[in-house]
Amino acid sequence: MSVWQEALQEAGAQYVLIELTALDREHLRIDIGPYGVDGCLVVAGQEIPMARIRSVYARPLELQKRWPTPDAVARGRILHEQFLEWLDVARALVVSRPRAMQFNASKPLQAQLIGEAGFGVPQTLVTSDEAEARAFWREHKRVIFKSVSGVRSIVQELDEHMARRLDRLALLPTQFQAYVPGVDVRVHVVGKRTFAAEIQSPVTDYRYAARAGAAASLAGTELPCDVADRCVALAERMELPLAGIDLRRRPDGE
Repeated sequence: MSVWQEALQEAGAQYVLIELTALDREHLRIDIGPYGVDGCLVVAGQEIPMARIRSVYARPLELQKRWPTPDAVARGRILHEQFLEWLDVARALVVSRPRAMQFNASKPLQAQLIGEAGFGVPQTLVTSDEAEARAFWREHKRVIFKSVSGVRSIVQELDEHMARRLDRLALLPTQFQAYVPGVDVRVHVVGKRTFAAEIQSPVTDYRYAARAGAAASLAGTELPCDVADRCVALAERMELPLAGIDLRRRPDGE
């Protein structure tokens, strides 16, 4: 049982779990009328009027492909497409709507939105040109790199060992950023509230500290009011009622 299921049970909340691998066996009817979008969802034989659904935690949204027959695949895909379309227009609270999750598909777009929200953004280069990458490295001395898309990648610092692979940029544009020294602060925005944790780790990407044989320790911390306000504004701009934001506090306090 997942942590969120345990929390729902402790709260005495009624909930239904939709297994992505079982979509071929479920049913969804969508009705569009003068009062909006309605319909009925059938999960494990239980009929649920769409109007009764007050909130949805929609994650993951990726379609699973573990069905035995072509007919099952077709049924699963149809229900998946219908459900995603409903999530974007549902009157219920949706965490998070598919259209909002599209912001996660482009790190350069995210960087622009982060800057518009008033945060400092490191000097950034997106390129498939090895010469450009090396020039950016020479200019900033210390540089990190990551994927451009929403596919999770391990953030690493560019060094001589990694630089020997820069010729591969021709096949895969990559995002480079000037290294920012300081302490990582992970902020979760829930509605208009923020919950921040300071992270101590010797590695560049604390999420993968164990893979590097290191550790990452987290401790609760308070954000300055203006920083907390910017986090909330950024999450609202991206239509995310629940969002995780990674910040770094420099030694000078910025």
